[in-house]
Order: sequence, then structure tokens, then C-alpha cells
Amino acid sequence: MSTPGETAHPNASGRVVLISHAATPATRCASFPDDEPLERPGDPLVVNLGRFTRFSTGPETRCRQTAAALGWDAAVEEALADLDFGDWRGRALEDVADFSWLTDPSAAPHGGESVRDVVARVGGWLDGLRGTGERVAAVTHPAVVRAAIVHVLTAPAQAFWRIDVAPLSVTRLTNSGQNWTLRETGHTVNR
Repeated sequence: MSTPGETAHPNASGRVVLISHAATPATRCASFPDDEPLERPGDPLVVNLGRFTRFSTGPETRCRQTAAALGWDAAVEEALADLDFGDWRGRALEDVADFSWLTDPSAAPHGGESVRDVVARVGGWLDGLRGTGERVAAVTHPAVVRAAIVHVLTAPAQAFWRIDVAPLSVTRLTNSGQNWTLRETGHTVNR
């Protein structure tokens, strides 16, 4: 296995484990996320993932707090940031009248990022890990996990909202050179 900075064999197998951050007030009350903290930030979390070459986290407070609760010294990666809901951040779902973003993956009526944009961003991050042999564990958002699954399965972007990602769920992806494989998804971190 290579370590960060080393050149791996082009067909070196890699692994990515994505953990969806713990619950926040926005998750509980159907609001668009902002940079809110976790509901219970001090609760320790336990997950046995095996050996990894690096630990990463999305830049938002909820991701960094979840990584800290797991005991990780995780590096922030902008590619793991949540779907940008633009002007809708922090607003209740019931306050929104334009729902085109749920059916049109190119729509971004909130002035932020479209589903296609987040799938491309996360897909680019995953493609950058192909063949490196790295084993990355990352705390991120349900939208990033959905985007990774859509990318790995080469599913249409319309499938994005049909993937349920619960707080603290674990998704495992493997790579053996050219292609990513969805190994499992939906298991939860032990409390």
C-alpha cells in the first residue's frame, strides 16, 4: 500500500468509507442545512473501520464535530462539502415554493449548486483517488454520499433523491484501478 505522496501502481486497489455526519437541528426539522452544530456534539462515537492512510472531513461544523467524536484527526477536504443550497440555507422546507431542484438535476433555483454539480464534484474527487491505493475514511453529508453512489453506479443524476442516507450511516466503496464498486451502504456507526 502506498502512503500519501507516494506513486502507486495504476491498478492499486483503494478503499473509501463515507460516514454521514450525526444529526443536527436541520435534520430533525426538515430545514435546509447551514453551518449548524450537531444536536449532541459531545457524544462519543465508535466505529471499527480497519487501517486507513488518511482521515478526511467536510468543512462544515457538523462534519468536523462528528470526526472529533470518532476520535479522528481529520483533514478538511472542500470536495466533501455539502450541496450548496445558496439563499435557502437555514430556511424551512415548507418556506420554499420552487421544487424544480427535486426533479431537474440541473436546477439550482436557490442560487447554489445543482445536483449535477455536486455529482461532478464528488465524482472528480473519487476519480482522483483511482489507482492510488489510498484507504480514505471521511465524514461528510448525505448529499455527498448520494453523489458518490450515483457516480460509482453511473446512475442518472435523477436517481440522487431516491437514495436514503441516514445520519451516521456508513457507505463503503472499493476500487481496483479503473472502476469503483459500491460494497455496502446503510449500516450505522455504533453509539
